[in-house]
Amino acid sequence: MSPDNPFDDASTARAVIHEDGTLTRWSEGARHLLGYDSAEVVGLPAAALLADGGGRLPAPGENRWSGTLALRHRDGHTVSVWVLAHRRPPEDGGPVTWLAVTPLVSGFPAPEDDELIRAALTQSPCATMIFDDRLRLRGVNDAMAHLLQLPSARIRGLRASDVGARPQNTEIETHMRRVLATGQGEEMQTVMKARGEERAHAWLARVAPLTDPSGRVRGVCVTAHDFTEHVLAKERLQLVNEASVRIGSTLDITRTAQELAEVCVPTLADFVSVELLDPQEHGGEAAGPLTAPVHLRRVAHHSVNPGAPEAVVELGQADAYPEVSPQATSLLAGRTIVAPVPSGDLDPWRAWDERRVRRVEEYGVHSTMSVPLQARGATLGVVVFSRSRRPEPFSPDDVLLAEEVTARAAVCIDNARRYSRERETALALQRSLLPRSLPRTAAVDAASRYLPAARVGVGGDWFDVIPLSGMRVAMVVGDVVGHGIQASATMGRLRTAVRTLADIDLAPDELLTHLDDLVVRLSEEAGGDGSSPGEVGATCLYAVYDPVSRRCTLARAGHPPPLLLAPGGTPRPVDLPAGPPLGLGGLPFESAELELAEGSVLAFYTDGLIASRTQDADTGHRMLSDALAAYADSLDETCDQVLHALLPQGGASDDVALLLARTRGLPASQVATWDIPADPALVAPVRKQVVQQLERWNLVEASFTAELVVSELVTNAIRYGARPIRLRLIHDDTTLICEVFDTSHTAPHLRRAKTWDEGGRGLLLVAQLTQRWGSRHTTDGKTIWAELGLLEQE
Repeated sequence: MSPDNPFDDASTARAVIHEDGTLTRWSEGARHLLGYDSAEVVGLPAAALLADGGGRLPAPGENRWSGTLALRHRDGHTVSVWVLAHRRPPEDGGPVTWLAVTPLVSGFPAPEDDELIRAALTQSPCATMIFDDRLRLRGVNDAMAHLLQLPSARIRGLRASDVGARPQNTEIETHMRRVLATGQGEEMQTVMKARGEERAHAWLARVAPLTDPSGRVRGVCVTAHDFTEHVLAKERLQLVNEASVRIGSTLDITRTAQELAEVCVPTLADFVSVELLDPQEHGGEAAGPLTAPVHLRRVAHHSVNPGAPEAVVELGQADAYPEVSPQATSLLAGRTIVAPVPSGDLDPWRAWDERRVRRVEEYGVHSTMSVPLQARGATLGVVVFSRSRRPEPFSPDDVLLAEEVTARAAVCIDNARRYSRERETALALQRSLLPRSLPRTAAVDAASRYLPAARVGVGGDWFDVIPLSGMRVAMVVGDVVGHGIQASATMGRLRTAVRTLADIDLAPDELLTHLDDLVVRLSEEAGGDGSSPGEVGATCLYAVYDPVSRRCTLARAGHPPPLLLAPGGTPRPVDLPAGPPLGLGGLPFESAELELAEGSVLAFYTDGLIASRTQDADTGHRMLSDALAAYADSLDETCDQVLHALLPQGGASDDVALLLARTRGLPASQVATWDIPADPALVAPVRKQVVQQLERWNLVEASFTAELVVSELVTNAIRYGARPIRLRLIHDDTTLICEVFDTSHTAPHLRRAKTWDEGGRGLLLVAQLTQRWGSRHTTDGKTIWAELGLLEQE
């Protein structure tokens, strides 16, 4: 008989049944049981072997069945046997079959007399102790005797607390008493070092009742199981889960690295350091293959010892690691390096850095593990794990765990690095697009602040102060939806568009209409085929202030209204039609006009200043009003007070733009106006009146240039314009402005006169003599203006 072929075994009857119920195999044991040869029954239905009323066969869907069957012997008598049948999956594409078996061997000794069973109980690898109902030790098997390091025959009759003085001995007696009283088994878990062991193990003790035939509890059986690997696997799983929750809670590189170090101490190591490739050398990642020495910067470390005294490198400090160091070896090899100190792997460090060796010896570091930080094909740095208090070296399972946690952290660090890089790029773009300083104007004194969001980065908030003709000034604040480089770029396009539209002196509502058209086009570009409008959105507030009339015209597109603080008054919002946000298209905008006393303060801002996750806009408005009510003479100080009062200490959740403007009025004594008859012969008297007015203003140095400019502008208005015609001179300390108004809407333009032309050089002459010139259109006509710099005339 071959032991490898169970169908040759005569001590057990075996039969294989096809899923259709026919017999496919028949063993030698089955022939002994029923007398049939294999050739007589293979291919027949298995049910043909059942005697009348032979019993129940397996039901459809069952995978295992056992029970007693009445079978027909070859000589005709009935054989009653216990049968175990189980369904077997198909092999190599074959059919599903059932294997039916029944043991035929008899004459085994009773279990209590079986020497093999007694040997198994004694020699079982599961450590076992037997106690009677008085908690006296009746016996231990070989495995338990080995753990106790005591002769089994000598300790019979002792109690558990007699065998050892550890707290676990007393605790196990408590469990045994309860089991004797209740008849219910209990479990006890502990960590302890058995006699002769080098390190502690996790143990699971199972306490089970021992009963007599009547069911009375006569003693207890205690089995001890070393489940250290189970505990370690659970700790590893918990560490992985904790790492997935704790690591990467922010987009800050240093914080993410510190979270990695803190998660791994003390579960995996006693000291963990995180070092990244020096960004000053590699820009945050290796530009090519690394070579020794490798320059790394310590960004985080954590230790079981408070203050991490074993750290040689301080946080933020860079160091160069030679090829013999685990850090460099790990990075150059691109894999984890485990270095047990007693093996001598760290001896070459003495020639490099004696301090490290002294720290290793002082704190008893006996094993290190260096794991490269790699994400998305880039090497970011290395994590070094060290053990000193824990006596066991790093195992292969520890390596797998460290690589798993480090890989998760590397992705988070890479995300933080990419975010930081994009944030720095967006900030640089934002700074380049926002005004570096506000222009000094005769119309307003202004101060501003811009703060990017603390976490989500820069956005599309912007502000501007734009000098206009006639001493007027435009003030604008806007907010592009979204954050990042795209929002900053869109903001730049809108700011440029606003300055261009302001330069042609459009009214605020007309300017917002043109800006709305631009945002619609940007949305269509962002949508590709124009099928998904609304990809770009923005809000905007545009105001124009005239210091001569002291009137301010404003319009807004879905933007918060400004606050007005009149001299001696309290802050109040300006009543201004809301208007739709930019990008909806086709909806009108309305302007409002108000007269401002000199010294009035207008506060323009974006919604990031007044609204946040913890504060609604109404509360923000009240806080802004309270902050403005404490207005100081300095606009810069007031800006700082507003930001301090409204923004949380950790920074705003959205970017913030704030523009404060204090109005100035131009006295009537600095403005002169003349109505001009439409007669070219009267231009000379007008020039004379202009010179006399300049003498009264003590601006004699500007008389010659101003006389020429007025002569050309008035002559052009008489020749090409329409009545009435009006001349206005305005001046402040640095600028003299000449304006000529007529009711014609025809725009002037420069042209190049030919050599022998008698005319055509007037505007060219004006352009050469003045700082700048231009025209602005109103519903009544147009104004041609020119500015002369007074300082240049001195």
